[in-house]
Amino acid sequence: MNRMLRRMKKTMKIKGNYVLLSLVCLVLGFMVAYSYSFTSKKLKVTQTPNAQWDREYELRSMLIEQEQTNSKLENQVARLQEKARAEEQKFADQESKLKGVVKEVGQLRMYLGAVKVKGEGVEVTLSDAANIPADKNVNNYLVHDGHIQALLNELRAAGASALAVNGQRLSDNSYVTCIGPVINVDGTEHPAPFVITAIGDPAVLDGALHIPGGIMDQFARDNIGAKAVTKNDIVLEPSYKK
Repeated sequence: MNRMLRRMKKTMKIKGNYVLLSLVCLVLGFMVAYSYSFTSKKLKVTQTPNAQWDREYELRSMLIEQEQTNSKLENQVARLQEKARAEEQKFADQESKLKGVVKEVGQLRMYLGAVKVKGEGVEVTLSDAANIPADKNVNNYLVHDGHIQALLNELRAAGASALAVNGQRLSDNSYVTCIGPVINVDGTEHPAPFVITAIGDPAVLDGALHIPGGIMDQFARDNIGAKAVTKNDIVLEPSYKK
C-alpha cells in the first residue's frame, strides 16, 4: 500500500513537472514570438526612413548632375550665340562695305556718263549776240569753246554731278572745240544756241553763276547772250550704253 502511495506521489510529481515545464515553454514561446514581432516592426520602422533617404539622395544627385549638364549646355549655347553675333556683324560690315562700293561705282558711272540720271539743277543757254555792228569783228560776238568750257568748270566747281551740252552727256574726259559757228563735243557738232544742263543743288549752282564779277558778268562783257534758269526735273541720258 505504501509502495503504491509512493508510486502515485512520484507519478503526480512527474506530471506536475511536465505541466510546469509546459507552462514555462508556453511563456517562453510567447515571449520569443512577441520579441520577434516587435523586432520586425522596429526593423521596418528603422529601414523605411533609410530607404526614403537613399531615394532622396539618389534624386538629389540626379538633379545636381542634370543642373551641371544644363549649365554646360547653356555655356555652349552662349558661345554659339556669341559666335553667331560675330558672324552677323562680319556680314553686316561686309554688306555695308559692299553698299559703299556699289554707291561709289554708281557715282563713278554717273560722272562718266554711263547711266541715266534724274534730278534738279540749272539750265544755261548761251547764244551769239543778236546785234553785231558792221564795223566790228564778228568773232568777238560769238560763243566760243572757251566760254562753254569756262561755264562747265564753274558748274563742276559748284558741285554739279552730271552735265550735258545740247542734250549730249559729258564725261570727265569730254572735250569741247570750236569749229567756226558750231562747236564740237566729243566728235559731235552742235550749232548755237548752246544749252548747258547741270544736275545738282539749284540754289548753289545758280548762286555760283551769279556771283558779282562771275561767269555771267563775263559773258555780258564778251557780248554773249546768257540766261540761267533752275529746274526741278532734269533727265540726262547716258553718253554711251554698256
